Amino acid sequence: MSSPPETLQKPQYADIRDTESFAELRSRFRRFSFSMTGAFLLFYVSYVVLCTYAPHLVATKVMGNVNVALLLGLAQFASTFLIAWLYTRHAKKQLDPLADSLRFAAQPAIDPLAPARGEA
Repeated sequence: MSSPPETLQKPQYADIRDTESFAELRSRFRRFSFSMTGAFLLFYVSYVVLCTYAPHLVATKVMGNVNVALLLGLAQFASTFLIAWLYTRHAKKQLDPLADSLRFAAQPAIDPLAPARGEA
């Protein structure tokens, strides 16, 4: 299999990595992902600590056999879906437009009317 013509090869990562737009993209991603990861871990660890050191508190019945521990455990699932939804929203508004601009800026100009390689 032959390699594509030079004009169609993808640019090297280093060329894109050194741009200000890529640094901004990484910064936006890291700000969101690190803060959400920290918030989720804090919530999870506090749940475990409460269940370990305050069993009387989490054993408090809320309604019927449903207690605080069960509600906090279910909230772990809810928070996971919430974070996934927030990330999707963040990516659509903040990350995807910048990534698209990087992708299109990195592509070489190709004449769509030029004949394909190998055709006469």
